Amino acid sequence: MQRGLDLIRVLADGDYHSGELIARRLGISRTAVWKALTKVAGQLDLVVERAPGRGYRLAVPLQLLEPERIVRALPAAAAARLGRLEVLQQIDSTNLRLMAEAAAGAPAGSVCLAERQTAGRGRRGRTWVSPFAANLYLSVLWRYPAGPAALGGVSLAAGVTVAGVLHRLGLVEVGLKWPNDLLWQGRKLGGLLLEVAGEAQGPSHLVVGLGVNLRMDADQGRAIDQPWVDLYQALDGRPPDRNVLAAALIDALLEMLERFGQVGLRPFLAAWERYDRLRGQRVQVQLGDRVIAGEYAGIEPDGALRLDTPDGRLCLHSGEVSLRL
Repeated sequence: MQRGLDLIRVLADGDYHSGELIARRLGISRTAVWKALTKVAGQLDLVVERAPGRGYRLAVPLQLLEPERIVRALPAAAAARLGRLEVLQQIDSTNLRLMAEAAAGAPAGSVCLAERQTAGRGRRGRTWVSPFAANLYLSVLWRYPAGPAALGGVSLAAGVTVAGVLHRLGLVEVGLKWPNDLLWQGRKLGGLLLEVAGEAQGPSHLVVGLGVNLRMDADQGRAIDQPWVDLYQALDGRPPDRNVLAAALIDALLEMLERFGQVGLRPFLAAWERYDRLRGQRVQVQLGDRVIAGEYAGIEPDGALRLDTPDGRLCLHSGEVSLRL
């Protein structure tokens, strides 16, 4: 696998590279180049084009993650909050990785990114589609002296933070769906998965997992069970550089996690109102085996969803929200 990944790095720019030069650069035979490329392309669902006299290239160029570039792009305050940064070529799940690292004593501010997840997870046990180098998959660990109960609403603060970063990068129509889906023109652009562990009275630790669709073709997204979009489409073919985007998100999330421990959810509520895309719409909320229909009426100060039903207003702290057609 490592030889194949080395080949992908050579071809990442989307230009043609001759088999002879690739072989010389990697110290292998030209036959080995073709065999390794065929194998890794199949493993990573990449399309490699071959042209006589020109060599090989990737059908779609890739922007590979570079930890040095990400760290250099962080402002001083974020660099001070950063515990450690890890970029992996492939992992089952960045969240699983950091939850295990947290139990082993990893410091607050630890960040894990991956080019590909083989068992990426969304909410309620869903699979998060994670093709190689197509999107952004990252997780951030933070520690708190209080117990898990004190972290209610942190998923909304995380959603507001990510939406703010994307808005500043030019995505003016970005929105949120309670509790932590990122939307653009009604289609899913990304999502958050938050996991917390600790003692009832503290301390506790939280892992914020984030997936953002950056540039994913229809075949790669065929397993997604709802309308989706990526930044390449939403920004007219000019998505941000993956490393720049990763640094901006890490910076903002680290600041938010520290601030939330100090002031809670309240300072993030006004921003939630700006990005909330479901206010006044008819929705259905699935709670286990129950489905409750009503009109979405915003959120409570503690982050609970307000749902107006024929039987009165309900305040729900969990559930799966979908538009009611």
